[in-house]
Order: sequence, then C-alpha cells, then structure tokens
Amino acid sequence: MSELQRTDFRDPEQALSSRVADLLGRLTLAEKVALLHQYQAPVPRLGVERFRTGQEALHGVAWLGPATVFPQAVGLASSWDPDLVRRVGAAVGDEVRGYHHKDPERAGLNVWAPVVNPLRDPRWGRNEEGYAEDPWLTGVIGTAYARGLRGDHPVYLRTAPTLKHFLGYNNETGRALTSSNLPPRVLYDYELPAFRAPLDAGAAVAVMASYNLVNGVPAHLSPLIAQELADVLVVGDAAAVSNLARDQRVLPDHVAGFAAALRAGVDCMTEDGDDPGPTLRHLTEALDRGLIDESHVDAAARRILTVRFRLGEFDPPERNPYAAITADSVNCVAHQALAREAARASVVLLRNECGPLLPLRAGTRVAVIGPLGDTVHEDWYAGSLPYQVTPYRAIAGRGPATFTEGADRIALRTPAGYVSGPDGGPLRGDADTPGHFDVLDYGYGVIGLRAVATARFAAVREPGGPLVADQPGPNGWEVHETFETADAGDGRLHLRHRQTGRWIALGGDGLLRASAETIADAAPLTVDLIIDGTEVAVAAAADADVAVVVLGNHPMVNGRETEDRPGLGLPGESMLRAVHAANPRTVLVLTSSYPYAIGTAAVPAVLWSAHGGQEHGAALADVLFGADPDGHPVDPAGRLTQTWYRSEAELPDLLDYDIVATDATYLYYRGTPLFPFGHGLSYTRFAYRDLRLSAATTGPDGTVEVSAEVTNAGDRAGADVVQLYTHQQRSRVKQPLRALRGFARVRLAPGESTRVTIPLRVADLAFWDVTRGRPVIEAARHTVAIGRSSTDLTLTTTLTVRGERIPARDPSAPLRAVDNDDYDGVLPSHHDMLTSTRADAWAAFEHVRFQDHARVRVRGTGPGTVTLRLDDPAGPVLATVDLPASSGEVTAPVSPASGVRDLFLVYDGAGITVSDMTFTVAERGVGG
Repeated sequence: MSELQRTDFRDPEQALSSRVADLLGRLTLAEKVALLHQYQAPVPRLGVERFRTGQEALHGVAWLGPATVFPQAVGLASSWDPDLVRRVGAAVGDEVRGYHHKDPERAGLNVWAPVVNPLRDPRWGRNEEGYAEDPWLTGVIGTAYARGLRGDHPVYLRTAPTLKHFLGYNNETGRALTSSNLPPRVLYDYELPAFRAPLDAGAAVAVMASYNLVNGVPAHLSPLIAQELADVLVVGDAAAVSNLARDQRVLPDHVAGFAAALRAGVDCMTEDGDDPGPTLRHLTEALDRGLIDESHVDAAARRILTVRFRLGEFDPPERNPYAAITADSVNCVAHQALAREAARASVVLLRNECGPLLPLRAGTRVAVIGPLGDTVHEDWYAGSLPYQVTPYRAIAGRGPATFTEGADRIALRTPAGYVSGPDGGPLRGDADTPGHFDVLDYGYGVIGLRAVATARFAAVREPGGPLVADQPGPNGWEVHETFETADAGDGRLHLRHRQTGRWIALGGDGLLRASAETIADAAPLTVDLIIDGTEVAVAAAADADVAVVVLGNHPMVNGRETEDRPGLGLPGESMLRAVHAANPRTVLVLTSSYPYAIGTAAVPAVLWSAHGGQEHGAALADVLFGADPDGHPVDPAGRLTQTWYRSEAELPDLLDYDIVATDATYLYYRGTPLFPFGHGLSYTRFAYRDLRLSAATTGPDGTVEVSAEVTNAGDRAGADVVQLYTHQQRSRVKQPLRALRGFARVRLAPGESTRVTIPLRVADLAFWDVTRGRPVIEAARHTVAIGRSSTDLTLTTTLTVRGERIPARDPSAPLRAVDNDDYDGVLPSHHDMLTSTRADAWAAFEHVRFQDHARVRVRGTGPGTVTLRLDDPAGPVLATVDLPASSGEVTAPVSPASGVRDLFLVYDGAGITVSDMTFTVAERGVGG
C-alpha cells in the first residue's frame, strides 16, 4: 500500500487535531519549513497541493478581475446593520470561492480581511479600510463581515478571514519606524477589544501583524502575539519580517530577524512576492545556528495546516458545501442587488434644511456638478468594477439633469511653444498649436492634468522620464499622475511631479521630462485659461431647480496606504460656495474615504457616502429622491461611525495614540463636533419615550434589558438607529464621557410605535485596572442614555452596579512604571518600561498606601537620576535613585511616609528607563 493510500489525514471522520498531527508527522523538516511562506510548495508524494495565503477581499474580491464592488469598509459600517454586512461578507466569500474554482493558483482562500483597527484619527491614510472609531462597534461590524466570509458550516470554512493589522496601527507616516505607544488602558480598553470580538466569536481564524512598533517593539516581535493570539494563524505583512533587520535594524541580519519573528508567533512570512526561496534559506540557516528548533517550525506549521484542513483541502469535495461554488457567483444578479442595497444603506444624511430641501420631487431639474459627479472610483483594495452607475447617470434617469465637472480647462506654453501631445505620445513643449488640459484639483496643491484630446491623464513613469498623457487617472501602488505647482515669479509657474520629486523640464528635443532636480532647471509654464470651471458650474446651477455638487477625494491621492492626509480640508469648497450663491437650493454630496471639516460650507443639505462601489450612483439617487425607481420609499439609513471635527486643530498629534490623555474620539472629546459619532438624519421624525430598565441595580455578571418606546412622528415611513450609551458617574480613573453599548435598527410607518429593547451586558462596563493588571467593574452608578447619536441623548436614567472598589496601591508589590495614572513627558517602551523624553518628565501613581517603608528598589536604565516625590511632581522628596547606564536595580533609603498618598516618579533627563519600583518595610528587632 502506498504512503498516500494509508494516510489518516485524509480521513474526514477523524478529529481535526489528529489529522493535522498525522500530516505534520509525515512531513520532513524541509517540507514543514516550506509551509512558512505565503507561497507554499506542493508535496506530491502525499498529494498535498500548492497553497497561498493572502487574497484581498476588503469590500469585494480584489486584483483578480471584475467582481462585485461593494462600498468601502467604512461605508459598510455606516449602515449600522450587522446582518447586511454579514450578507456582504458572504457574497464576497462566494466570489472568492468562485474565482478559486476557476483558477486555484491565482485565487487563494485565506482572505486578508477585515481591517479592525479602530479609526482613532480621521487623517489616517487607510481610514476607509476600517469600520469605526469605537472599538465595540468595530468588533460588531468586523465580526459580522468575518462571519460572512467564514460561512456558518460547523466544519468547513467558506474562506479563512484574517484580521488586520495587529496592533495599534493608525499612521502611514513612518509606519515601519514609528512606535505606537499604548498605555495599558488604551491597549486593553481600546485597541485589543476590536480584535478579540471576531476571534472570540470564531468568525476570524487568522491575524496579520502590522508594520509599526508597539511600545518600542516591532509588532512582528511583540509579546502580545503570544499573549493574545494563541492557536490563531499569524501572518506577516508584506516585507515586514525583512524590516526587522533592514529598516528597523533591531536584529543583525535576516536570519536572526526571521527566527525572532517565528519565535514570537509569526507563522507565515509574506516576503519576496511569490519567491519563497529567501525565506526558506533564512529559516534553514536559523535552524543550523540554533536560533530556532523544530518545535518552533512545528507550532507554525500546525496552525497553517489547521486552516487548510478547515478549508476542505484534504476532503472529498462533496462533503464541503463551499467547494461547489463556481465563477457563476461573481457579479451575479443577486450580488448586484446586494451592492445597491449596501450602498444605499451606507448613505448618511448630515444636514437637511431649507424646507427641508430633501427628498427631491420627481421632475426636479437637477444640475449635477463636481469632479465626482459622473465617475465611480476604485481604491487600492477594491476589485475591478464590472460596471459603474455614476451619480449623474442615475439622477438623469429620474428626470431632467445636466452635468458639469467644474474643472478649469487650460493650455500651457513653454518658451519654445505650446504643450501638446494629441496622439497620446510624450508631451512636447514646442508645438505650434495648443493642446488643452482639464485641471483636476485634489486639494492641498495637488493636481492632475487630463488631456482633452485623449481623455487620458499626464503621467511620468520614472525619474527623468517623459511626460505622457496615457493613464486613466491616478492608479497603482505608486501614483504617477499627480503634480504640484510653484510660482515662477513672473506670472508663470513650474510643475513638479510628486512621485519622483522631479521638476518638469524642456529638453533640447522639445520633449517635457521630469528631469530637473531643482526648480532652477524647471521649464517656466504660462497658463492660458480656456474655460473657467467655476463659471460654468455657476451657470449650470443658476439654470436648475437644484444644484447637486458632488465633491470628495480620489482614493489614491492625498490619503491612502503609505500616505496620511495633510488635514481635513475639502477640495473644491470655493466652487461649492460660488454654486450655492447662484442657487440657494444646493445639495452637497460628499463621496469620501474619511470625514471632512466643512464648517464653512453652509449649504442647506449635505449627504455623505464612502466610495460606494458599482451601484454608488444608483444608491445616491434613491436617497436624494427618497424612493427607488419603482416608487418604493427610501429613507436615509446610514449613521456616522466617526466624529466629524470642525478643524484638524481639534486633533492631537497623529502619532499620539493615547486617546484618554488627549481627549480623542467621541469617547473623550470635550468639544462640540461638526457632526457627532452616531449622527444621521431621516426624512421623518422619531420620538422616544418611557425609558425602562429591567433592573435598577445589578451585579457584575448581570444583563440589563434597556427599553424605550419609539414612534415615527412624521408623515412618511422611515428608519432609525436607536443607540444606547452609558457613562460611569464616579470612578477612580478618567472615564469616557459616553460609550456605545448597543443599538437597534427600526423601520416604522407614519404614526407607528414600537418598544425597542437593547441588552446591556454589565461585563461591558469593565475597564482595565492598572493597579492590579486586570479588568474591573467598579461599584458605581452609571448614566444609561438612549438617543439618536452620541450627543443627541433624549432619555436617561441611572443604573447602580454592585461591583468592587479598587483598593489603595500596595507599594510592597512591584509598581510597574507603565501602570501609572497620569504622566507627562514619558512613553511606554520595551518590555513594559517607561522612558523619559525630556528632563522633569514624570509619572503619577495615585492612592499609594505607605507604611513607613525604609527602602525602595528601582529597576531601570540610566545613566540618570529619578526622584520619588509625594503629592506633586515638585512635592516632598521620598527617595533619590541614581540609575547606572546598564540595566539593573538600585536600592535607596526612603524618607518616612505613611497613609494614602500620591507618588510621583520624576526623571532628571531624557532617555532614562524605569521598569518598576518596590518598597520594603524596615526590619524590626526581636525583644527578649
């Protein structure tokens, strides 16, 4: 009997763990090592096929060809509809299976989605990939999408969802070199819950580590991987393991780096594209050096194989219901309808005044204006659009409509002649007749130039290369189609290519090239205005009943992977103001990957949608007119999952991750937002009354039913999202001003009422207690509030929780420096230490119970001095400790102190690191 015929791993009646162990035992060490790369080699003697981790499926199947494109992830979350999101995930999972059925080599079943990093800062370049600034809501939506991708079969996975990106990843600026410094409460109360929810629910089976460092340690080496992700497949991000020895330089060479990542719990390396050779050589040499052993390889291979078994790879296809899914599922009619439903549900009505202006009446003459009015954009992780319904085309299908982009049309002249390239070839600067170009304004001084003759964008493919108008628009990992201008000082301008950083120069052959390294060598360009885009827009608006101005972002420009946003400003706002002046009945439709500061845009009606995919325009038209084409009522269903600020000045530094200390996100923000978290209007009015709790007092293990009566007090059917928030009234620590605990979606006819009941788990009221290193539910009273947003809370009551009281700190146990209550000028660093960034930095430890301790032992690294003071950073000195340059511990005498006091750890310089402090009581003599 052959080895293949007698293998038990092929027996689907065996336990999964036994099957995995059997196959693992039959593999050679080299074959097991080969499993630790994204592209895993076949093992023909055992009938094991090739396997690849990593199929992008964030809001549709990406990079494989046409597939249903659903709204961006932040748009899906704005539906506040977990069941809808689950159905979208299931549709995407089916399409992944369909592509895999057609081409298993290209289409993998381990999908890299969803992204569950909370959207802490709206300037993050990848904002559109996440769900919400609230970790609980992120967990709910992320679990729903992952559950859809995973399927509901008890044995088999539809696909294997992978959560991204672990951990504390919200900046593209220096993303591989910057450290996300997470104090314990931010780590345990904000960052980790969004990952825990889909993992605890069994919806996700894998996690991707992130590029950044966490508290000074590369995320791919973080001890949090072993602590939080036991038995979960962990994959590395692209080239991130190589960063350990290359960009981050925390290890001497790639062999040491790859070994360290494997020991930390990274099971599968995403390196060198489809070439596993370098990874396998590094790991093999690491084995030879003794940096890893076979047990490390086995642990990683076991997690990889477990996922492969659950995908049904080693079972008869007829046992696996997902194996029968074919390419017929891709962009099928049902998925097209679901794409429209999802796009419609994600539209948020932010403002509706002037009558109100919306919904529009049938027959309204509409002027659609703006650069996003007749296009649908793809982002980096979108699939290829099989078709696109633009806002203008959908609105024009409802009645009389016109469209103007509002872009300026120009001609350019060099000292040698006009700029032209009518055949789509390289642009010349010595032509006798001008070429015309439309200027696309992306904001922050960034523009695109589209040749009118070819409808193609000018681009430069490489430094020194020619300027060629041959691209459909900004696209690709590197964006070659954007430029910046600089004043030449004489009414002319210079043009700088953003991607190469070179200035456009005129060659002796008459061609324009990105060849000038300094502005002094750039070609001066004279701009002749052919058409004033704003004037055309104003004329169109004045001639219409309503102007619909569609503005927003291009997903590949000024905010995307590798590029954070410069601010919150809205491109095209000056044109919007001019249109509004010409027609007071102006609607602003924002299509964007993130919030904008639009406080100066005083138009009467504002809608927001993420980039909505192939049915984007149809969904917008449904909401604008308040009905679908068949006359069925449509009410705006979306609600914001992020705070919209009035200015970026209200945001902390992008790299400051401590939302508690900086009063960031709706949880702690004390200002008045432009639009609050949870905000979204309806075309009808809802009234709330009669708030009830199933119990006014409860223990820490209870669940309280919170209910209220909701009535549609308007004259048309509508949908509402009833939101439940709590606030702990008194606490040992700074508590959120409000925190989302649950929500319910209701649809009511005019005059209809219903009682909405939302369960409140008391366990969700827990927070991380830094004094004891565990979650705690304090004995406290909590305000329980029901409303339509985080700042529109119409009904409140009080719930008393019989929790525990946090005792005073015991300094005889080690006081970890990172477990402070307040700080200034210090940051968490390696191995849970606390490092000063300047002199006079300090950390506070409140409510410490002193008992005339005699000495203190401080562990840390100098050289430098730390001073322990009472009550204040300048208070009485308790002890002074000189720390050596090498890490170690130093013991020093302590001044007498008794009772409960606040302790301050004060640093005398930058770069001093403290691990912990332990106080000892004086030994007492024995009387005779």
